[in-house]
Amino acid sequence: MGDGKATILWLRRDLRLSDHPALMAAIARGGPVVPVFILDPLGEELGAAPKWRLGLSLADLGKRLEAAGSRLILRRGDPLQVLSDLVAETGAGAVYWSRAYDPDSIARDTGVKAGLKADGLEAVSHVGHLLFEPWSVETKTGGFYKVYTPFWTAVRERGVPAPETAPARIPAPEAWPVSDALEGWRLGRAMNRGANVCLPWQRVGEEAAQGRLGAFMGAAIAGYGEQRDMPGVEGTSGLSENLALGEISVRRCWHAGLRAMDEGKAGAETWLKELVWREFAYHLAWHTPRIVSDNWREEWAAFPWNEDEDHPHVIAWKQGRTGIPFVDAAMREMYVTGRMHNRARMIVASYLTKHLLCHWRIGQAWFEDCLTDWDPASNAMGWQWCAGSGPDATPYFRVFNPETQAAKFDPEGVYRRRWIAEAYRQPSETALSYFDAIPRSWGLSARDDYPDPVVGVTEGRARALDAYERRGF
Repeated sequence: MGDGKATILWLRRDLRLSDHPALMAAIARGGPVVPVFILDPLGEELGAAPKWRLGLSLADLGKRLEAAGSRLILRRGDPLQVLSDLVAETGAGAVYWSRAYDPDSIARDTGVKAGLKADGLEAVSHVGHLLFEPWSVETKTGGFYKVYTPFWTAVRERGVPAPETAPARIPAPEAWPVSDALEGWRLGRAMNRGANVCLPWQRVGEEAAQGRLGAFMGAAIAGYGEQRDMPGVEGTSGLSENLALGEISVRRCWHAGLRAMDEGKAGAETWLKELVWREFAYHLAWHTPRIVSDNWREEWAAFPWNEDEDHPHVIAWKQGRTGIPFVDAAMREMYVTGRMHNRARMIVASYLTKHLLCHWRIGQAWFEDCLTDWDPASNAMGWQWCAGSGPDATPYFRVFNPETQAAKFDPEGVYRRRWIAEAYRQPSETALSYFDAIPRSWGLSARDDYPDPVVGVTEGRARALDAYERRGF
């Protein structure tokens, strides 16, 4: 038990009430709990789609907190200054939060913790974003894992605490500090007209996330092993947007997967491996923070990728106008829904970095701007995996053929027809909605002719293999 003073709960990517160790510790400490979300410089720098999606999540969490007798306080600015101000306003004796593991967040949190402790406050970070703390998974020689499969083997049998239920009531202070108005932050401003197109595809908040998990466990998980690679089929959980903001805990997902595996549902273990792939991304971000911004394999700094974001090939790729239907369908799905099927992500990343020989950082930054399920570690590792510059990467000489990939994973053309309008006489509504989502400045219309390939599949592969042959390392 604590000193009876208030505890400030600093919320970040843990926007839920259930299975929230920092929240439960704040309640257990005694005294009122003051939940706060701070729009700090890292939040200000978020891309258009993830910042807009964050606003939706904050609005939902605010309602859930009110139902539990609490409130969500919103403040903007430097987190140490904001928290210090709140301590002075509330008389709080402690600040609790859930740990983050990307290098920018670590640098921020380290400074905040040191500053608060220097003022005599209890400042404690808690588990909650991952299944396994990155420093707790070691090789037999005491190092960190650089390859996924042995990492999976090391953690698959580890015990994971069962998820906790949400508290019925959260103790409130006698007087609440002043809060910003969420609308005043204008978190969706950069989305412009795309927000209205994208909104129906979002499943926002804790209740929606748990419902999505339950539906997936009840049906699609049985066939997940086969159907997860079929972008025209609803074969995945869709929980990436919820996990990215912590609207559902990964522990809850893990235990649901274990139950499904015990029940003999065929795809359960494959799904658990995907959760651990996310863990592996954060494991690497913790141990080798350069992965989020630079080539993990440092020798790849010498590779002559194109880094011109205004190159016509890059523009065509961003607009979903490469002339390669599988690539273009995936890019358009992202503009309409805020997400992209995982198999499709591999294809668009391979096409950009290999067929077009463009730097993976161009794609990483574009996804950071356009994905509502953007995650700093997973996005970085995914791009480097496809480019060949990352740990446990696809071999650099493996060049995905988007035509054969489409024939294998979208044999009836369902996915391509769903998202491409110009190639069909009677385009689908989803394909037409792409033109409502994109910037008007692109000047595109469903009446345009579908383009010829900017770089053909065979041509691009030959060019990539030639560049790899001459790479000099």
